Amino acid sequence: MSGAKVLQFLQNISRRKPLEPEGEVSNFRRCLTTLDLVALGVGSTLGAGVYVLSGEVARAVAGPSIIISFLIAAVASIFAGLCYAEFGARVPKTGSAYLYSYVTVGEIWAFVTGWNLLLSYVIGTSSVARAWSGTFDDLIGNVIANSLGKQVAMDLPGLAPYPDFFAAGIIMLLAGILAFGVKESATVNKVFTAVNILVLLFVILSGFIKGDINNWYRYEDTLPNQSENYTTLNKTTTYGSGGFFPFGFEGTLAGAATCFYAFVGFDCIATTGEEVQNPQKSIPLGIVASLLICFLAYFGVSATLTLLMPYYLLSVHSPLPVAFTYIGWGPAKYAVAVGSLCALSTSLLGSMFPMPRVLFAMARDGLLFRPLSNMSDRQSPVIATLASGVVAAIMALLFDLKSLVDMMSIGTLFAYTLVAICILILSQPVLSLHVYLFFKLQSSEFWGVWVFFFPLISFNNASPLLYPQVPFVPLLPIFSTFVNVHLMAQLGSDTWIRYTVWMGVGLIIYFCYGVRHSVQKQRLENSHDRVSIHSIAAAMEQSTKPGQDVTG
Repeated sequence: MSGAKVLQFLQNISRRKPLEPEGEVSNFRRCLTTLDLVALGVGSTLGAGVYVLSGEVARAVAGPSIIISFLIAAVASIFAGLCYAEFGARVPKTGSAYLYSYVTVGEIWAFVTGWNLLLSYVIGTSSVARAWSGTFDDLIGNVIANSLGKQVAMDLPGLAPYPDFFAAGIIMLLAGILAFGVKESATVNKVFTAVNILVLLFVILSGFIKGDINNWYRYEDTLPNQSENYTTLNKTTTYGSGGFFPFGFEGTLAGAATCFYAFVGFDCIATTGEEVQNPQKSIPLGIVASLLICFLAYFGVSATLTLLMPYYLLSVHSPLPVAFTYIGWGPAKYAVAVGSLCALSTSLLGSMFPMPRVLFAMARDGLLFRPLSNMSDRQSPVIATLASGVVAAIMALLFDLKSLVDMMSIGTLFAYTLVAICILILSQPVLSLHVYLFFKLQSSEFWGVWVFFFPLISFNNASPLLYPQVPFVPLLPIFSTFVNVHLMAQLGSDTWIRYTVWMGVGLIIYFCYGVRHSVQKQRLENSHDRVSIHSIAAAMEQSTKPGQDVTG
C-alpha cells in the first residue's frame, strides 16, 4: 500500500461527525424530566454494588477499608461524571461517550468507545441479573442453585457453576418492557428506586444502632482458625492480617478497582439526550445529583455492613440479610432482601436502558448493522433493545459474577478515559491562552493571574450550549485519566485476555463493515460531489460568456 493510500485510510477512519449532521432527524419522544433522570441514575447505580459486591470485596479484598475503596472509586466516577455532564449539555444527542468521541476525536475512536460501552452495559445487565437471581434464590432456600448445580453443572474456569436460566429470563422480560416505551419504563423505575432508598436508609440507621466499632479492629490473634493444622501463613492469606486494612493498602486499591463497578450507571443519563425535555439543564443536574446520592449510600451501607459483623464472616452472595441474622434481627433480613430485589430491578433497568440507545446511535451512523436503528410505532429502538437483551441473557446464563464485574470495569474505565481526553482536546483554546500567559509574563505576576483566572477561563470558555463546563481544565481531566488507567492496571490477566478478545471482534466488525457503510463517509462524498458539480457549472458558465475565448 502506497504512502498516499495509507494517508487516505488514516484520514477516513479519523473523520469526525458534525454536531448537527445534515439529514439526521430524531425519532425519539421528548418526555423525560430531571426527576426521571435522577431516578434513572440512582436506580441504575444502587444495585449489586450495595447488596452483593460489597460483601465479596470486604471479605476477600479490602476488609473494613472497603469504605475507602468506595471513596476512591467515587472520586474517579465524579471526575468522569463532570466530563459527561459537560458533553451531555454540549452534545444533547443519543449515544453518550460514543457520540462525544465521534464529534471530537474521530470515527475509529468513536467506534472503540461505543464498543467498550456496549461491553459495560451488556455485562452490567448480566451481572445484575445474576445478583437478582442469587438474592431471590436465598429467599427460597437456594432451591435453584441446588437443583441446577447438580443437574447441569459447568466445571470450566471463568464460567458460572451452573447456567442461570432464571437470570436470563429476567433480562428478556425487562427487555420487553423497555421495548414497549421509555415513559412507562421511567415510571416503573421511579417506584422501585423510592423503595430502594427507603430500605438503604433503614440499613444505615441499623448500623448506627447495632454496629460495633470493634469489628474494624480485629487483629491477627483474634482471627479464627479453620483447623488444627491451619498455619499463620494460610490464615493471613485467607483473612488478611486483621485491623482496618487487613489486606494492606494494596488490597484497598484493588477493592477500589472492583468497587468502581458500583458507580457505573450514571452515564446512562447521557444517552437520553434526544428524550429529555430540557437536556442542557437536566443532564448535568441528573448526573451530579445521582452520583452524590449514590456515594452517600455506598459509603453508609459498606460502613454498616462491616460494623454489624466481622469482615471475614460476611456472606459473598447476600451480605446484608446474613448480617441482620448475625445481630439477631431475623425479620429485618426479609425486608432487606425484598428491598434489594427492588434495587436490583432498577439497576437492571438502568443497565439495559442505555444499551440499545448506543447500539441505535452506532447503527444510525452506519458503523453497526442498519436494522438495529429501526424504531417502533411507540418511538422506541425495538430491534436494538431485543438484540442487546438476547446477548446479555446469554452472558448471564454462562458467566459468574466476579468475571462479569471485572470485564465491565475495564470497558467502562477505557470509555471514561477517552471522554476525559476529548475534554482536553475541546479545551485547546484554553490551554493556548495559559501558555501565552506563561511566556508573556514570565514572572511571579503570572502565577497570580493564572491562579485567579484559570478556573474562570476554563469554566467560561464554552459554547452557549454548555451548562456547565468542566472546571480546572486540564488538571481535572488529566487526573481523571491517571486514576482510570491506574484502576485498569489493578485488574487481572484473565480480564485483560477476555477484553482483548472482545475488542478484536469489534475491530473486525468495524473494518469489514463500518468503514464502508459509514454515513459520515457518504456525507463527505456527497459534499465533495456537490462542490465538484458547482465548480464545473461555474467554469462552464464563465466559458460561455459573450466575448470569452473558449479555445484557450
